[in-house]
Amino acid sequence: MEELVESILDYVRADYTDYAIMINGEWGSGKTYFWNHKVRNKIESLQLNGRKYTTIYMSLYGISNLEDISKKIFIETTQLMDKNLKKYMGAHGQTNIPEYAKTGLDMANFFGVTQNGDKIDYGNFFATDDKVLCFDDLERANVDVIDILGYINNFVEHDHIKTIIICNEKELSTKLKSSNLEMKTFIATYLLDKEGNLLKADKPMVEKISEKIEYVFDKANDYERIKEKLIGETFEYAPKFNYIINGLLMRYENNPDLIRFLREHTALITSTFIKSGTRNLRILKHALNDFKKVFETVNRCYPNTNLRVLQTMLIFTIAVSFEIKAGKITKDKFININSNEEYKAILVSSRVLMDNRQFYIKEFDNNYYFNFKSDYRFFKFIEIYVRTRIFDMKAFKNDMEVIINTIDTEKLPGHKRLLTEEYWKISDDQFPGIIEEVLEDIRNARLQLIDLVKLFAYFSYFSRRGLIDYDMKFIKSIFLEGMADAAKKSVFCDNIDEQLSRIGIDVGEDMEEILEHFHELNRKLEDKMYREKADSIFRCIPMKMELFYDKFANECMDKPILNHYDPYQMFQRITCASNEDIVLIKEMLIDRAIKHKDELKEEAKFIFKLKRVLDDYCKGKDINIKIVMLKEFAKDLDEIINLYDDVDFSVEETPMENELVEDTSELSDEEILARMYAEDEANKEDDEYTEEVDIDIGILEDDD
Repeated sequence: MEELVESILDYVRADYTDYAIMINGEWGSGKTYFWNHKVRNKIESLQLNGRKYTTIYMSLYGISNLEDISKKIFIETTQLMDKNLKKYMGAHGQTNIPEYAKTGLDMANFFGVTQNGDKIDYGNFFATDDKVLCFDDLERANVDVIDILGYINNFVEHDHIKTIIICNEKELSTKLKSSNLEMKTFIATYLLDKEGNLLKADKPMVEKISEKIEYVFDKANDYERIKEKLIGETFEYAPKFNYIINGLLMRYENNPDLIRFLREHTALITSTFIKSGTRNLRILKHALNDFKKVFETVNRCYPNTNLRVLQTMLIFTIAVSFEIKAGKITKDKFININSNEEYKAILVSSRVLMDNRQFYIKEFDNNYYFNFKSDYRFFKFIEIYVRTRIFDMKAFKNDMEVIINTIDTEKLPGHKRLLTEEYWKISDDQFPGIIEEVLEDIRNARLQLIDLVKLFAYFSYFSRRGLIDYDMKFIKSIFLEGMADAAKKSVFCDNIDEQLSRIGIDVGEDMEEILEHFHELNRKLEDKMYREKADSIFRCIPMKMELFYDKFANECMDKPILNHYDPYQMFQRITCASNEDIVLIKEMLIDRAIKHKDELKEEAKFIFKLKRVLDDYCKGKDINIKIVMLKEFAKDLDEIINLYDDVDFSVEETPMENELVEDTSELSDEEILARMYAEDEANKEDDEYTEEVDIDIGILEDDD
């Protein structure tokens, strides 16, 4: 860095220059910090003919017109006016006003800057040979870059003012090519069509349009031409990291435990930063600040946490920050990984089966954890914090409890060791015991259904390689029987393909029967899940209608939930609802059916049955408002039924439909509600129904 500083000072000291210099570096690399703390003071310590140099700094970030630049110059230069006004008022006989001073003069006139009622003559006020202009963030201005460089050229060419431009040329190049792309595409397409070349089959249309845009709107070449004229030297800013990291760590001197830990692991921070493939110090600064939150919370709640775990947390915080904030991945890349166990399972499976997600996770792990051995490498609470800025205490406690209990992998249950770590890491002495432990867990229905499927793949693999002595017919019988028992305590697996993709060994032919049985049981679990969901939602009618609307709108708009509910029960609840709610329910059903016709096709027969029950109920009833509303409800259901002309509605009579439909039209609202409440309370006792409640996850403050 000292060499770069000296080169800039040589430019400033030069007697005569008709060019500017450029400092080029990536976003977040510390260019502005370098100017403010290393260059600016050095320049202002220089003297020219007994006068010290003066620097004027302007960020172009967000500038929308050239007048804004003039305004910034004026604001900066007026700070000099207080110091030099008396000297200026003495008159120096200078008549030529420098270009950069004219901008100040224009703005001064605009603001009405006067002395004794007269306009100030800036002509003698500004000398140019002891001034240094610095324009930062060139690529972030909202003005055409070519126009800005032309504007700056006035100062350089006419006044020979020392001028330094700070920018990120890589982003500048991207901006030049992508600006007003829609307009450019439209014009290029028009010109090609007018020339008769648009539909020619000589090359792809996209390629022709791209070439036309480059030919007509060649801003990049314009930039290169004016840069060649204006910029005499371009310096690449690539800071020495060790020096900068010390500056970043100074922020934590009031936290002795944290700064001691960070200073002891400077090499770890440096290596992780390098592995990120970026030079963005701004992201690193934010990552270290995030780790401060992590470190302090861990030390407060779990003071004896293993040092290796803290080291891994530091790596993970920095790594995830760079992956997300540098735009290398989308924020949702890790969102479906809920534990270190799942993370390791993906790594294991990536050796055999490889999709894009598995490939990325493998590359992430190989990159950031290469030569760093740690069994616990994924922290859900840190991933959530970096991605959402919310410190989820529930996720934090879940992670930490697992860490406490599993730092020693030998303490893990046998089935988890098989599913989350390479089996060859298990010692020969331990392996037979783990096999017996897993079989015992299967016999006693201690495992989830999906885990049995994955475990069977391992047992089949072990059998084919002679690692276990059991006959496969015997093994299969244990698993098939165990799956039936496990299904009684398992939940529906809605990401089957993803789960099965984590099986990290070759899948044998023996899997076919297991998978077939799994899918059969999983479909039943799905039906059970939807029945319970439907029951919990429709029980809100008629007494908790706001909750019903909220649940139905958020959970059921594109899912055939009605297919898992009794049309007669639906009818009973609708007839007990208010007239207003009857209309709203009808409109909601019709609207969702139109928007999600294909997804809700399974509900067609339910709607047909519901219409029949409503029609039967309304026949011969004395007319009142509710009966009219129910008749309209039944009639409008035809709009849904007509969507499915390929569905056979010639359904057989069922006991449900032959039941006598009770007439509740003569009951008071109080009687109806009391009856519905009594029925729901009875059902709660029968199926241990519990209402959903919001759970406080204990969110801490978003940031320090």
